[in-house]
Amino acid sequence: ATHAPSPTATPLPVPTPTSAPPVNVGIACIFFDGVVPTSESDEYVEIVNSGSGTVDIAGWQLKDIADGTPTFQFPNISISPGDSDRVYTNEFHLESGGLTFGRGTSIWNNSTPDEAGLFDLTGSLVSSKSYPPGC
Repeated sequence: ATHAPSPTATPLPVPTPTSAPPVNVGIACIFFDGVVPTSESDEYVEIVNSGSGTVDIAGWQLKDIADGTPTFQFPNISISPGDSDRVYTNEFHLESGGLTFGRGTSIWNNSTPDEAGLFDLTGSLVSSKSYPPGC
């Protein structure tokens, strides 16, 4: 009697998971000791893109996580590689992105250093920084 050969199982290729390139956007520094008395309207947090690709940060949030407030939500903007934007407490500087909390009192110049947190669209903490040193 002849026997038919048994089929051998051929393993299927396992797809290699692809991961998104790392996002290299973060808080560079906090200028916490402004020169405008009382309101500290000129204090700011500087956000920098140290990666190689442009990053859309629309909807991301910058928050004083030490105090839990205030929160700034980024408008429809992107940061190019090597560029930075500043989020001022209560001043508009178009040459630095034109971003502001629009707050009449200081955020970062408190008696105890605060911690700023940058959160992406999923609410994940991307970067955090305290002071000193400042910018």
